[in-house]
Order: sequence, then C-alpha cells, then structure tokens
Amino acid sequence: MTALICGSLAFDTIMAFGGRFSEALLADQLHKINVAFLVPSMRREFGGCAGNIAYNLKLLGGDPLIMATIGQDGGAYHERLDQLDISRRCIRTIDDAYTAQAFITTDAGSNQITAFHPGAMSVSFENKVADAGAVKLAIIAPDGRDGMLQHAQQCADLNVPFIFDPGQGLPMFDGAELTRFIELATWVAVNDYEAELLMERTGLSLADIAGKVDALVVTRGERGSEIHTGGKRIDIPCVPVEKVVDPTGCGDAFRAGMMHGLSRGFDWETTGRIASLMGAIKITHQGGQNHAPSLAEIEERFEQAFGYRF
Repeated sequence: MTALICGSLAFDTIMAFGGRFSEALLADQLHKINVAFLVPSMRREFGGCAGNIAYNLKLLGGDPLIMATIGQDGGAYHERLDQLDISRRCIRTIDDAYTAQAFITTDAGSNQITAFHPGAMSVSFENKVADAGAVKLAIIAPDGRDGMLQHAQQCADLNVPFIFDPGQGLPMFDGAELTRFIELATWVAVNDYEAELLMERTGLSLADIAGKVDALVVTRGERGSEIHTGGKRIDIPCVPVEKVVDPTGCGDAFRAGMMHGLSRGFDWETTGRIASLMGAIKITHQGGQNHAPSLAEIEERFEQAFGYRF
C-alpha cells in the first residue's frame, strides 16, 4: 500500500574539501568567520529528503508517493521520477520560484556544511494530505516550516500513522511546536545531534519522548542506532563498509528502510537492520540517488550481514 512522503525535492550541489573544517576554524574567532574552502570536485545531483527517501523505498519494492513542491526549473526532476516509475501526482509546480537548492561541502572527516535555498519548498503548505487518497503510513521529513506543521496535523486528523523526521529543519521550531509534533506522531526519527537539540528545546528526556510515541529511533553514525520502544532499547549495529564515500542522503536511506519495515509489519529488530543496511549501501556511493542495487542484491546483503532474510 502507498507510503506518503512529505518533504523536499531539491537539487544538490555537492563539493569535497580535502582537509578538515576544524583546521580552518579558530575556536576563539567563531564570531567573525571569513573562510574559504578549496573544493576541487563538484557535481550536481537530484536530492531533497522526499526524493531521496522515495528513491530508496522504490529500491526496496515499495510504493512511494511524494508530496512536495518544485520550481520552474524542475523539468529534469519530473523526467527522472517518470523514469523511476515514482508517482508525481502530489507534486505541485510553483512557476514563480526555483526548486530548492542545497550546496553541500563535505570534509575529509565526513563533516558537512550546507547552505540551503528553500525556493518552492516555502509554499509546501499548499499541498494537502487528503489529496493523496488512501495511504498506509507517512513521513513528515524536512520541508517548508508551515508545510511540516500542517501536514503533521492533517495526518493526525486523517488517522494516518506517521514518522516525524525533523532533520535539519528542527531549528525552525520552538519547544511547544516540537512537543506538538511528538504528540501527533506515531514514530520519531532523529540523529544523535538532533536528539540532543530536541531534548533541549522541549525539556523532554529520551525516555519522555519515547513514552509519547510507539518508537523513538536515534541514529549514531558508525555506532549504529538505537530504538526506544515499549519501555526497552533495541541496539541496531552499523553495517560495515569497505570505504565511506559520501554521507549525503544516508539518513534518508535509513528512513526508507524504516518505512519499508513498518509497512510490511516487521519487528523492530528487522526494521532497524534494513534501515541500517540501506544507509550502508548509500554511503559507498556519491550523492543521494546513485546507488542502484536490485532488491535481490539488497536481500542477499542483508542475509550476509545478519544471518537471515527479511
């Protein structure tokens, strides 16, 4: 059954800095930064949280439905989604805006600095969850501020279970708004930094947040992830890879694995492991949508990593 993905569609300009950001930043001079990073490599990719999640969910054999806004320059993205057989019936074109643009610089330690122009994403509130029709579950991923608020409320009003995935959009919301998202959501997914910020802004502990949802998922990079559900914590190992190439979009790949497991009714151990594997597959490729394993290959890698098939 269809999985609704509310979030951004964007073009990503991805650059690589050979050193480490920390080497160019003076701790006592952060109030007056004036730095330039030499980036010998640069490329432009299809991205955005909704686009990346949908791409990975399609690899898993899912039926993703993107709800997003795209700009006057979005023709190439429309063509790509058609080629991937991903529905764009809930994608609205904004004729007087550009598609959202992310400019991402990654250093030798896989740290990232991102500049983001929201463009058409700013009017994502014009989309209505009811227009998607029957869906099994949804995710509220980073998007325009008003769009995220409205789509969460609309999912709740329509009894559509959803993952709240604030991502890099988390700083847009105050404590009361974040608490409201948590109260409306069925599941919450954040990385370790976002978890700390979420706790700071809401005044809630991880246990408090987990107590308000069916599950709280916290990813911790190479240390794997943890799933807080039913009063217990499930630790999910990171799937080892031979070489880390690009972390861009790994969180989105992980969330697609979550959505697949939830839509199939898998237990949290299996769901978390699928999510972990999808992040590992992604990190060995440049960009958020350039890995292309078949479903059979994904299932085989899962069995190799965990000793059983999902």
